[in-house]
Amino acid sequence: MSGDEEVFRIFKQTGALLEGHFVLRSGLHSPCFFQCARVCERLDHVTRLAELLRTRLPVDWDFSTVLAPAMGGLVIGQEVARQSGSRYLFVEKVNGELALRRNFQIHPEERILVVEDVITRGGRVNETLDIVAEHGGVAVGVALLVDRSEGQAAFPVPYVSLLELSFPTYPPDQVPEELAAIPVQKPGS
Repeated sequence: MSGDEEVFRIFKQTGALLEGHFVLRSGLHSPCFFQCARVCERLDHVTRLAELLRTRLPVDWDFSTVLAPAMGGLVIGQEVARQSGSRYLFVEKVNGELALRRNFQIHPEERILVVEDVITRGGRVNETLDIVAEHGGVAVGVALLVDRSEGQAAFPVPYVSLLELSFPTYPPDQVPEELAAIPVQKPGS
């Protein structure tokens, strides 16, 4: 079984890949949603996904710290940090924006890997990268479980993902009739 097939199987087996009518964190509507928190119910799956993700990291991405945006990246970020023997930090929302809290500190020139679960546009990852730069750290790259941006995500550093899937997304004023007929869910990221 290929790595992509194994990742997809884990998402399906844990009930993380949902079908219906969803409003994503980006505000876009979609017939599919990744509820990665469902994978986190099974730590053996989190361990395996982190193992697979680490095999995708280029060898020149030398980092000493993993930083994850809350909520989505918390568990996978922690497991990547554990497996790589790295320090682990996370950023969380304060008044609607991500911030470094809990007396966490990023040291000047500290080499940091940002880890996130799923992106559609990559907004939380870019916020996280801004925080790294504001505190004098050096982001070496971004590691994602799922990239559903259809190649549209743009980061100032390179990134890798375990799985790239393209499901249609629609602005709120352009939702097709067949999708609009399904009750909207906003399961949270």
